[in-house]
Amino acid sequence: MSESTLHIGRKISKLRELRGMKQEALAAALGISQQAISKIEQSPDVEEDALQKIANVLGIPSEAIKNFTEEAVFNYFNNFHDNSSGFNYNCTFNPIDKIVELYNEKVALLERLLQAEKEKNELLSKK
Repeated sequence: MSESTLHIGRKISKLRELRGMKQEALAAALGISQQAISKIEQSPDVEEDALQKIANVLGIPSEAIKNFTEEAVFNYFNNFHDNSSGFNYNCTFNPIDKIVELYNEKVALLERLLQAEKEKNELLSKK
């Protein structure tokens, strides 16, 4: 096993970064200093209660921190196109047809607006 596989502090750091959180924000949420977060992230081991609090702030289970590997993250993103997520990323329509359709809708709307303006002008000119 590599050192990074066992180093909980580095895992916390990577997960915090993946969540888009700065050390200062994590520290504030935990009620400790940014320096304390830095020290935790440099530590190969973290006490279980501290790990649980950090996990709660990051919105993940503490087991996710313990089992985190960068390889798993790369595998997740490489397989993200899997349809099991419920999203279909394949285009199901012809984009040119869609543009023409939207253009025609806009032209029809403008024609209706123009007609309404003509009717309004006729009413005003009769008064």
